[in-house]
Amino acid sequence: MATMLLLTFLISSLIMVTVGLAIDFMEILRLGIDGQLSVDPSDVETASLDFGLLTRGQPLAVLHPVSAQDISQVVKAVYGSNQGMTVSARGHGHSINGQAQTTNGVVIQMSGWKGGNKPPRPRVWAEERYVDVWGGELWIDVLKSTLEYGLAPKSWTDYLYLSVGGTLSNAGISGQAFNHGPQISNVYELDVVTGKGEVLTCSEDENTELFHAVLGGLGQFGIITRARISLEPAPKMVRWIRVLYSNFSAFTSDQEHLISLHAEPSNQKFDYVEGFVIVDEGLINNWRSSLLSPQNPVKISTLFPSGGVLYCLEITKNYHESTAQTIDQEVEFLLKKLNFISTSVFTTDLLYVDFLDRIHKAELKLRSKGLWEVPHPWLNLFIPSSKIAEFDKGVFKGILGNKTSGPILIYPMNKNKYICPFYTNHSFHAHA
Repeated sequence: MATMLLLTFLISSLIMVTVGLAIDFMEILRLGIDGQLSVDPSDVETASLDFGLLTRGQPLAVLHPVSAQDISQVVKAVYGSNQGMTVSARGHGHSINGQAQTTNGVVIQMSGWKGGNKPPRPRVWAEERYVDVWGGELWIDVLKSTLEYGLAPKSWTDYLYLSVGGTLSNAGISGQAFNHGPQISNVYELDVVTGKGEVLTCSEDENTELFHAVLGGLGQFGIITRARISLEPAPKMVRWIRVLYSNFSAFTSDQEHLISLHAEPSNQKFDYVEGFVIVDEGLINNWRSSLLSPQNPVKISTLFPSGGVLYCLEITKNYHESTAQTIDQEVEFLLKKLNFISTSVFTTDLLYVDFLDRIHKAELKLRSKGLWEVPHPWLNLFIPSSKIAEFDKGVFKGILGNKTSGPILIYPMNKNKYICPFYTNHSFHAHA
């Protein structure tokens, strides 16, 4: 009898909790918002997954907001709930380990809005050289909007189909970071919805602590609904160059030399410095074909060292029609000081927008082969320059061997170009 009574009590308790949760959730569904609060199975399914495809978390509902007030109302309702409900902001879904998922609450879908109402479009202030953008705006659309005025943001990520709020919550790092700092170093002002549902404007001069907490804060201090981003005149063309190294010390020394030129005039430095590691000879052809025809044709397999590792330095030089006559001389001057394999220069010229959007073309190819929507484990590390040689020996030449088929990116960074002072000299990204 005691066992039956205990079982009855437990079942009753579970029912009470479930009913309580349902009541709170129904109150949220009744909120008067301008966007759309959806429980559609397709919306819920999309919000339960991310780019990593390593975890799954199914929310109770998905909010498609069109304003900061929409987000504020939902966050306030969840904050006032006594049932432990949560809110998670999702941009284009490129989290790796479920950071934008929730199993007991609402996912706020910042990108890909639905219905008749839409969030504000990017507003370019050409004379002031900045743009105000919605937190869910994709960087590719920011670029298109600013190029109409001959302007563009200074710092990018390699892939542009990411949301503004998403990359600003992480840092936003690419090959321009040595020169301009990451994307978070190029923001003048933010509108943020806090964990209590307050809508606050913050900058270096207003709500400063919140401003620095949100930038690079992994979404733990608020949801970015508007960002004011610094702009510069956009170049027309890009000279895209890749050179190979078999010696890791020469590779890293040349990288560090190139980023040390960041204070030099534009004609005496490159505009983009990255690099990657090739640990499998079979990957070389894929890498080579992605850059069109080499300036000096060579059978790359003959360059592969006995140790099985090559290093590629990837650099670009921006130019306009007015400077096209001097681009060859500027590039030649900079390359003369580098110690790459002399027969391994691969170069092409393309439009600035095509260079920035280069990864999307690779994405479309992978999608056509069914190779995009697969698990994507990813590791990002910041490594002091004093330890990078040990890392090469232990990881690139040791642990990895030829057992990886994904990109391994490695490039240097200037500490003094970052808001956060703890960033170190080399960034390593491994995608298995």
